[in-house]
Amino acid sequence: MAMFRLQGSKVLAVEMTGDAVKAKNGAMVAYDGQMAFKKMSGGGEGIRGMVTRRLTGESMEVMEVKGHGTCYFADRASEINLVRLNGEKLYVEASNLLATDPGLRTGTTFTGLRGASQGNGLFTTTVEGVGQAAITSDGPAIVLRVSAGMPLQVDPGAYVAHTGNLQQHFQTGISWRTVMGEGSGESFQIRFEGEGLVYVQPSERNTIGGQL
Repeated sequence: MAMFRLQGSKVLAVEMTGDAVKAKNGAMVAYDGQMAFKKMSGGGEGIRGMVTRRLTGESMEVMEVKGHGTCYFADRASEINLVRLNGEKLYVEASNLLATDPGLRTGTTFTGLRGASQGNGLFTTTVEGVGQAAITSDGPAIVLRVSAGMPLQVDPGAYVAHTGNLQQHFQTGISWRTVMGEGSGESFQIRFEGEGLVYVQPSERNTIGGQL
């Protein structure tokens, strides 16, 4: 099985002994040993996955890397976070998914207005199974726990990913004070309820909500 480890905080090293991993297209920065690279359409889920992503607007350019040795991945000097899954599902923005090991499956799920507020479309990427995934963040990500009776509000531009049994509610704080420039500036928020973990980056991407 491929072994994921961090080389510093911005480079992912994957040790392979004949394994194949999926990674963001163009994310390889170096490798030793013998490696083969193949671009995959639609995130490696075949024709169905390719069509789904075209319809949903969830862009995901993926390559398969297979071989013996160590391959190093990075994405614009972003911070990298390793997430170990034991049968649960990871929800992550496609732009923040760097690599997954062979034991994980990717797909898409409906996010509704949350995705629209981020400018990422109405769907987001899912990763599930047993294995490790590497996700990126603009700055060191913080992992916030959501528990029963303790909901969490997150700015859409700072959201990266989440796991667990969480329900999402898109809420708006738009009022006349906001329109007149006297509000908090946080017009849109995602409210998470239930039990799980939410990954948040310390930098807000440009979103529709952030422009209001």
